[in-house]
Parts: sequence; structure tokens; C-alpha cells
Amino acid sequence: MSKLADMQKQAQKQAQGQAQGDAKGKGAQAPPGGPAVPGAPVAPGTASKPATPPKPPRKEADKAGERTAARPTLGVEAVDAPKGAGALLVGVHSPGPGYTAGLVRGDVLLALGKTRVTSAKALAAAVAAAAPGRNVTVTVRHASGGRQLLSVTPGFVT
Repeated sequence: MSKLADMQKQAQKQAQGQAQGDAKGKGAQAPPGGPAVPGAPVAPGTASKPATPPKPPRKEADKAGERTAARPTLGVEAVDAPKGAGALLVGVHSPGPGYTAGLVRGDVLLALGKTRVTSAKALAAAVAAAAPGRNVTVTVRHASGGRQLLSVTPGFVT
């Protein structure tokens, strides 16, 4: 017999053993030759429930003609700045709008456009309010202490 045939038989035996173990764990009795046969008499005291088919995966807004709104993103990860107001960048995605603009890890964002950034949550709200694809001026304090104005174009997330 070939090795493939041996492996197939072994897999079938394991599947039957698991089916019998599952059936025994639930109180149903399976005959020694394999899983329970539909229509076969059921031992007294055991309940037989029909298997319910799995529910199909729920589709979000994937219907024809429907599109989700594009959201703006800078491609950065931020936390509240430990010293004062602002959002400390702990990650800058490469490639991404923030990386292209010159943002680096360790920078603290102080303002996005005319909106003052007081925390990471405020940065997220300011980015969400920005128009994707349009330049925005960002005020940054570098780790060295220097400040700089950068121009960044928020990207699209669909």
C-alpha cells in the first residue's frame, strides 16, 4: 500500500475517533463502526437534536452600489505626551503620509491645521475632521526641543 493511502486511512480513523468522542461527550451513543446513522433507534434517555447549519458570514456594506466613506489618516501611532500638551508619536508607518511629511518617532504633535492638539484623542479627532487628500500644516516639537511646521497630506482609509 502506498504511503498516501496509509495517511488517508489514518486521517479517517482519527476523524471517526473524534466524532465518536464528541458524540459520547454529549450523551449520544454512536455504534462502534462509526458515527450515528440518521433514522437509527436512539437509546432511551438520550436526546437527538438535528444539527443546525452554520450561519453565513455577515456582509458589511459590500452590496453593489454601496460604498463606505473614506477616512483620513496620517499613518502614525500616538499616545498622550508625558510632559504637557500634545500627542507623542510612538510609531510612524512607512510608507505613509506622516513619514512622507518628515514625522519621526519621538516627535510631539502640537497642532494640526488650526486645531490645537492636547492629547492623542484630540489628534485622532483632528485627523478625522481633516479632508483626505488636502494639505494640512502640522506643528511639531522634536525630541531635541526644536519646533517645526510641516505640511502633510492625510491619506485615505477605505
